Amino acid sequence: MKVAIVHYWLVGMRGGEKVIEALCKIYPDADIFTHVYVPEAISSTINKHRVTTSFIQKLPKSARMYQRYLPLMPLALEQLDLRGYDLIISSESGPAKGIIPPPGSLHICYCHSPMRYIWNMFHDYRERSGLLTRMMMPVLAHYVRNWDAISANRVDYYIANSKTVADRLQRYYRRESCVINPPVSVVDFAPVKPGDLGDYYLMVGELVAYKRPELAIEAFNRTGKKLVVIGGGQMLSQLRALAQSNITLLGSQPFHVLQEHYARCQALIFPGEEDFGIVPVEAMASGRPVIAFKRGGATETVIDGRTGVFFDNQTHEAIQNAIERFESMSFNSEEIIAHAGKFSERVFDNKIRKFIQEAINARAITNEGRQALDQIGC
Repeated sequence: MKVAIVHYWLVGMRGGEKVIEALCKIYPDADIFTHVYVPEAISSTINKHRVTTSFIQKLPKSARMYQRYLPLMPLALEQLDLRGYDLIISSESGPAKGIIPPPGSLHICYCHSPMRYIWNMFHDYRERSGLLTRMMMPVLAHYVRNWDAISANRVDYYIANSKTVADRLQRYYRRESCVINPPVSVVDFAPVKPGDLGDYYLMVGELVAYKRPELAIEAFNRTGKKLVVIGGGQMLSQLRALAQSNITLLGSQPFHVLQEHYARCQALIFPGEEDFGIVPVEAMASGRPVIAFKRGGATETVIDGRTGVFFDNQTHEAIQNAIERFESMSFNSEEIIAHAGKFSERVFDNKIRKFIQEAINARAITNEGRQALDQIGC
């Protein structure tokens, strides 16, 4: 069986690329197709595969400005030649699923989310954009949105990375999906003894507007409690200017520094809404509770009162109240670690293999196109 993996862009190693890594291990001979490829920013596991790029790669400054070329990506995807491939797995968050699958092939889409900037977060992205972008976005997004909805029918089966994303697939594409959470390398994290815990809270992730990191900064400015922030991004300088002396913004850090801070923090602060959210699972794999906004993927990974605490509103007051509630409770680190194990790489590997094989078997037996998801074990 000849396998193609289609990913939106390979310019760094985040959650989507971790899924590609896992798929590369399952299909070591698979070919990869993408819009933009920066080999030095990608893991050796992915780099071992043959990577074919769309014409976006050849456009000026594509390695840094690839998102500016979004309106051209539908055209670029449809020019990729996938003749001869039996199984096509697209990884969707930016445009990836809109390839033209050849006759007889099976196309499965692992969806991290329908494109946020044209669907559920369109108005947020437009509001934060410059004047020219705000003027152009309605027209360009309308075109991409129509193409995206039409191309949704080029997929035989959807896998959603969370129930939150499954709901979006139903809302925007009117398509059912099977939920398989992305792989988290929980074995890379470990707890420390209670006496070795630090006196600080921790926030981890890219510092961008939709993750709402400024809420945590404001909350800890008011409480005076210690907060350590790990992560780079466009808001780093702005947040450093806002933060008082009790808040330390470390920027991007090596993995061993991240591991140590996860293990020693009082709790992870998670103020944004994510499609799934790997960071809370990594914190829990380190035995630490999570204080999270009660929306999105965190509601599927964090158990209120057992592995963390939720707050209902994205305000600094709500975060402060959640911290007070957290400090009045006790948590069992072993129970938290055991819960995190439900999102391990091994669990992902078993589920994804089973789903794909049953989809292949259903196609071979019936030769009549897609089957209902409940007929292939989802």
